Amino acid sequence: MNLHYSDTRKIDPTRGARLGDNTPNDANRVEIGPTRLAFAEWAAAGLELPDLQEMRRYRWDRLTRHVVERGYAGLLMFDPLNIRYATDSTNMQLWNTHNPFRAVLLCADGYMVIWDYKNSPFLSEFNPLVREARSGADLFYFDRGDKVDVAADVFSNEVRALLAEHAPGNKRLAVDKIMLHGLRALEAQGFEVMEGEEVTEKARSVKGPDEIRAMRCSVHACEVACAEMEKFARGNVPGGTVSEDDIWAVLHAENIRRGGEWIETRLLTSGPRTNPWFQECGARIVQNNEIVAFDTDLVGSYGICTDISRTWWIGDRPPRPDMIEAMQHAHEHIMTNMQMLRPGVTIPELSANTHVLREKYQAQKYGCLMHGVGLCDEWPLVAYPDHAVPGSFDYALEPGMVLCVEALVGEVGGDFSIKLEDQVLITETGFENLTKYPFDAALMGN
Repeated sequence: MNLHYSDTRKIDPTRGARLGDNTPNDANRVEIGPTRLAFAEWAAAGLELPDLQEMRRYRWDRLTRHVVERGYAGLLMFDPLNIRYATDSTNMQLWNTHNPFRAVLLCADGYMVIWDYKNSPFLSEFNPLVREARSGADLFYFDRGDKVDVAADVFSNEVRALLAEHAPGNKRLAVDKIMLHGLRALEAQGFEVMEGEEVTEKARSVKGPDEIRAMRCSVHACEVACAEMEKFARGNVPGGTVSEDDIWAVLHAENIRRGGEWIETRLLTSGPRTNPWFQECGARIVQNNEIVAFDTDLVGSYGICTDISRTWWIGDRPPRPDMIEAMQHAHEHIMTNMQMLRPGVTIPELSANTHVLREKYQAQKYGCLMHGVGLCDEWPLVAYPDHAVPGSFDYALEPGMVLCVEALVGEVGGDFSIKLEDQVLITETGFENLTKYPFDAALMGN
C-alpha cells in the first residue's frame, strides 16, 4: 500500500478534499453517504473504509461481463436495488419501488444510460460510469394515464437506438422488472426479452473487496444501533409504558443518524405476539419479564443490508426453562449450519445436511435455512429439505458470497418464539461470521 493511498483512506471529515471512502468532502454534495458519527465509530473500531470509486467499477465490470457472457445486447433495469448496484445512485427509493420511474440500460460494450425523474438528472453525475442521463421511463398508470402506451413506445425506441449503436445486430435484451406496456413496446421493437433478474442476482451475489469493506462498516453501524435499541428497551420496559413501536423507532433513528437509509420490514414483536412469527410491531405495551424478538432487515450505510436477528429476555426474573431450551436449540441450529459454509459446497448439499430441528419446532420453522444478502435479501436461497425444489438452486458457493443463517424456534400454539440470524461471509478457505452482536445471556442459560 503506497503512502498516498493510505492517506486517502484516513477518516477525518474536517479536512482534505476527499473523505476516507474516496468521495468528495463536500457537505453540500448530492451523493449521499455516512455521517461523521459513523466515520468516528468505524475509526474507533479499526475498520478499513471502502474505496467507493473502486466498488462502483467492480460492480459495473461484473454486470457488463455477465451481459457479455450470455450473449445479450444489454441489460435494462427498473428495480431500484439493481439501479443502485449499477450506478450507486438513489432517488426516492421506496416511492420508486411502487412507482417505477427510473431505468438503467447497460449495453454490452459497457455504455450505461440512466432514465431518471425529469427534474433530477443530476443525481448520478458523481459517477462517471453513467454516460448519459435522460427521462421518460415512467410507464405506470398514475403518471401516464390512458396514454401510457405512447410513453412506452417513445422509451422503447430510445432503447432500440442505443443498442443499435452499442450492440449492433443483437436483439437479445435482458430485462429485470418492467410494466406491461413497456414489455409490449420492447417486443414490438423486435427485442427478444430475456430474464434480467437471473443476470442481476448472479452478478450481485459475489462481493468485491470494497463491497466487503462497506458491508463491515454497515454491519458495525447496525449493531451499534441495535445496542441503543436494547439499552432503551431494558431501561424503559419495566415502567410499563413502552410499546413495540417505541423500541423499533430507536433502530430507525440510530440507522439514519449514521447515514443508513431504511428498514424493509417491521419485524419486532414482544411476548405472545412473537408466536406465530411475522406479526409486525405495533402499539402493544411490552411487559416486564417478556421476550422481545426482532429481525433488522436494515438497509444501512452505503446502501448495504444488515440482516440479523436477536431475541432478548427483558425482566427482573429468569426466563422459563422452555424458553432457555428453545434459545439454546436455535443457537445450535445456526452455529451447526454455519460450519457447512465453504467454497465449493452446493446449495442442495446445504439443504440435505442441515441440522435438524426437533419435531415440535418443525411446523413453524423459518421459510429458509439461509439466503444471500447484499443491497437487500438476495439470491441464493437455501431451503429446508422438505421445501427444496430440485433444480432451483443447483449452484456451488463462491468466495465473496454473503449468506444469512436463520433459525426460528417456536411451537404451534405457544406463547413465544426465538428468532436468531447471523450474516456470514464465504472466504477462500471457509467462512467468517460478520455478526458480532451477543446472544442474550439469560436466554442462553448463563
